[in-house]
Amino acid sequence: MNRLVAYFIRFAIILIGYGVAALAASAFLNIMFLASLSYTPEHAQPAATASLYFSIPFVALFVAYFAFMPAAVAILVSETLGRRDWLFYALAGAVVAAVFLGFVHRTADANFEITDPRVAAAVIGSGMVGGIFYWLSAGRSAGSWRQAGRSISPGRSGS
Repeated sequence: MNRLVAYFIRFAIILIGYGVAALAASAFLNIMFLASLSYTPEHAQPAATASLYFSIPFVALFVAYFAFMPAAVAILVSETLGRRDWLFYALAGAVVAAVFLGFVHRTADANFEITDPRVAAAVIGSGMVGGIFYWLSAGRSAGSWRQAGRSISPGRSGS
C-alpha cells in the first residue's frame, strides 16, 4: 500500500512540475517576444504589464499541449534512470523544443512554420528554461518512488 501511495504522490509532483515548466517556458517566450519589439521595463505601462497576467498562462496551455509527448518521454527516462542534475533537464528541455520544431517543420503548414533562426533559438531557450524549472519543482527528487515502501533493516549491533 505504501508503494502505491508513493506512486500517486510522485505522479502528482510530476504533473505540478510539468505545469510549472510550461508556465516558465511561456514566460520566457513572452519576455523574448517583448524584447524583440524593444519593449523595456522603462516603457512599462499598467495595461501592458497586466496583459502578461493573461498571456503567460494562455501561452502556457499551448506550450504544454505541443510539448506533452516529447516531455513525457524525457520525464519517463529521467524517472527510470533517477537523474537529478539540472543539466540533464536543461538539455532534455532543449531536445523537447527541438522535437517540437521538427514536428512543426514536418507538418509544412505555411502559417505555422518557424523559419527565423532567432525564433527557433528562442523556442529552444524556452525549452531549456522549462527543463530547469521542471528540475526545480520535480526533478530534484526523480526516482524517489523506488525507495518508498522498502523496509530499512537496523543492521548489526555492536554489542
